[in-house]
Amino acid sequence: MTEQKTDELSSGLKSRSDLPFYTIFIAISAIYVLMIVAMLSAETTYTTPDHIWGAFEKPEIRYAIWLSLVSCAITTVLSLWVSVPIGYLMSRHNFWGKTLVDAVLDIPIVLPPLVIGLCLLILFQVEVPQIEWVNNIMKSISGALFGKEIFVAEGDSLDDMIRKTTGLIFGRPIGVTYEIPSVILAQFMVACAFAVRTMRVTFDQIGPRYEQVALTLGCNRGQAFWRVVFPQAYRGLLAAGTLAWARSLGEFGPILIFSGATRMKTEVLPTTVFLELTVGNIEGAVAASLIMVVSALIVLVIARLFGLTRGAAI
Repeated sequence: MTEQKTDELSSGLKSRSDLPFYTIFIAISAIYVLMIVAMLSAETTYTTPDHIWGAFEKPEIRYAIWLSLVSCAITTVLSLWVSVPIGYLMSRHNFWGKTLVDAVLDIPIVLPPLVIGLCLLILFQVEVPQIEWVNNIMKSISGALFGKEIFVAEGDSLDDMIRKTTGLIFGRPIGVTYEIPSVILAQFMVACAFAVRTMRVTFDQIGPRYEQVALTLGCNRGQAFWRVVFPQAYRGLLAAGTLAWARSLGEFGPILIFSGATRMKTEVLPTTVFLELTVGNIEGAVAASLIMVVSALIVLVIARLFGLTRGAAI
């Protein structure tokens, strides 16, 4: 009888305690979700379909859309190529200095984007040291392959050397700073950090037992990875690619510092929003931002339709 009363009392206390708990948690969650919906609704209702269609008719907007799509696609591919090996090594192996390396990999996530752009700008303006034997090798190789010698002159920066090399190879100098490659590099430095973190969590969730079995059956480490581990990581790979693409699409700070905000040259959609706001064209800025919102939603929906779930290591 006593045990029955105790059970009834415990049950009553439990049922009474659950309601406030879930009420508070649901209220907090609902407020945040409603803020997102209200934010997007306010932007959507601010403009009209005519303004959006007018934005598409502008050559600057069309160029920004084209450059955004191309640069984000290239950035996503590069991020996946880099994040897979780094994520695997950080997940599977312990080595001296791993904690420091792990912290370095997270620096692009915690640093302000403007600082990343400033660091990249300074990096490519650093003077390349003149080393005689290196110059001799460069002269020999360039002379033999292209009939023209290139070498490090006094005061040449890293960007100058890239321009010399691309000019020799393609017949036209292509630099990095304030050029299209700088857009891709600025996006990559931020997006890849998120992809690396996602892939590491993905490999953490795949037990090493599968690899060990494959190794005992005669596979080497590379065969075990490509035949056993990598096929199991497809959800995380999709998550990393989606996250990298979406992060690249919204990148603005590093691009503004490292690439500039030049119309029809280094203009991407976030830059377009900034440029339209600076001239007081709020409708154009809203139209450009809505294009980014719709693009991001489409990518996220497609990713989920193809199997991206909550357990995909985000």
